[in-house]
Amino acid sequence: MSISTTVRVRGFAVVATVCVIAVTATACGGTTKKSSSSSSGSGSSVTSSATANPNAPLKTGLKIAFLPKAINNPYETIVDDSGIAGAKEFGGTAKEVGPSDSSASSQVSYINTLIQQQQNAILLAANDPNAVCAPLKEAMKKGIKVVAYDSDTAKDCRQLFINQASSEQIGRSLVQNLGKQLNYKGKIAILSATQNATNQNTWIGFMKQELALPKYKGMTLVKVAYGDDDDQKSFQQTQGLLAAYPDLKGIISPTTVGIAAAARYISSSSYKGKVVVNGLGTPNQMRKYVKDGTVAQFSLWNPKNLGYLAAYAAAALSSGQITGAEGETFKAGKLGTYKIGANGEVILGKPTVFDKSNIDGFNF
Repeated sequence: MSISTTVRVRGFAVVATVCVIAVTATACGGTTKKSSSSSSGSGSSVTSSATANPNAPLKTGLKIAFLPKAINNPYETIVDDSGIAGAKEFGGTAKEVGPSDSSASSQVSYINTLIQQQQNAILLAANDPNAVCAPLKEAMKKGIKVVAYDSDTAKDCRQLFINQASSEQIGRSLVQNLGKQLNYKGKIAILSATQNATNQNTWIGFMKQELALPKYKGMTLVKVAYGDDDDQKSFQQTQGLLAAYPDLKGIISPTTVGIAAAARYISSSSYKGKVVVNGLGTPNQMRKYVKDGTVAQFSLWNPKNLGYLAAYAAAALSSGQITGAEGETFKAGKLGTYKIGANGEVILGKPTVFDKSNIDGFNF
């Protein structure tokens, strides 16, 4: 498999170096893209008899690594930057590494390298729930803690999953919002990321369940298109959807790359004002489309908080405060206390709906 060898270093060094948060990136497996300090720590082994000590102090010098779906995704850059800054607060070393594409197996070689580097924790936004399982299980056997965030792995391939919000709430709310905008009538399409993305497919499943309710009988889902979290491909997929379905009334894009690309295409086309675009995006990337009338509303959680929470969860796990069992709690710095739910899931909170009335109050 071919791996990109471009490297971006963007870090915090506790003793000497402080770097500002970057927005775009490429990276190479096993190389430091960003780090938060220069110490090292040791992880504890994962066993079925592991017990939590909620009073244990957070270990200093923990080494943790963020492995996003793709290194050049602006949304995931925001998430990982915040997690790296969070690691600095508890005296850890954090970095981001990853592939430049979002293919199912693209993350495997990076996991293997992080195992060799003896990281204390690997935090991963999975491109595929199963393709990464073998190396993640190997990591856990070696005492490395595994935390999925943003997009989950299969449940036995990690100890925790840091979820942005309830998956059902995200999926159903996107359909509910679009339904209101369309008065529950017309053909709609979904513009997703990759076909194997765990979070996308989970949300789409709940979207379809919502659409099956009687009040949506006047709405028809004509296609689920895939832009692979690539801006140009998502732009072309939007163009293709409208060419194939000129009477399309709405597009839901549950990916920040996809919604921005769809809005960009529609903003300069004859479909502006005729096709409703909704989905998940960041205020900074969507602000101009809200203000020019292309998009009336969209949703998202705070990605900075997601990365920050993931970092503290990894630290709590690596320090023995928690094991990942349902009902355990841990403190996540300035975000307060969180409780682990079923299947090791920790939910950040409810998503926010952004529109003209509030979008200027957010900067991310």
